[in-house]
Amino acid sequence: MQKALLLDSEKCTGCLQCEIACSFENEGVFNPSKSRIRVFNFHDEGRFVPYTCTQCDEAWCRSACPVGAISLNGATGAKEVAEALCVGCKVCTIACPFGTVNYNQATGKVVKCDLCGGDPACAKACPTQAIVYVDADATGLEKMRVWAAKTDAGNRATA
Repeated sequence: MQKALLLDSEKCTGCLQCEIACSFENEGVFNPSKSRIRVFNFHDEGRFVPYTCTQCDEAWCRSACPVGAISLNGATGAKEVAEALCVGCKVCTIACPFGTVNYNQATGKVVKCDLCGGDPACAKACPTQAIVYVDADATGLEKMRVWAAKTDAGNRATA
């Protein structure tokens, strides 16, 4: 069963624990700027939105890579960058429509979320469950429930 990260901005408090956990897991340092997940702060709305690679089925980053450095991990479904193969051309960063493939100046290679090999540090660190690792087929389930509840409430109000 494939799993995926489910991000719920309604639950995010902007604590940045996900960024800290990610940077430590992947880079060995507590440095949010080295994280593969970002929390955007919308000051005017008073909202925080966690954001990372969605592991697209038809990953444009993977298709664009001229050296085949991005491959599919069959066990996790993650599109992973093979650092040894990456030449740092950044074509994948341009191809990603979501901006979730980033260039690492220190290594001259690109980095992106690889789901921590199937045990995402960001999800484990999130104190509010704004980030959870769920069955990939269920990522839209909560949105469907909310919509159904609104529709049902609207139907009862007009009855």
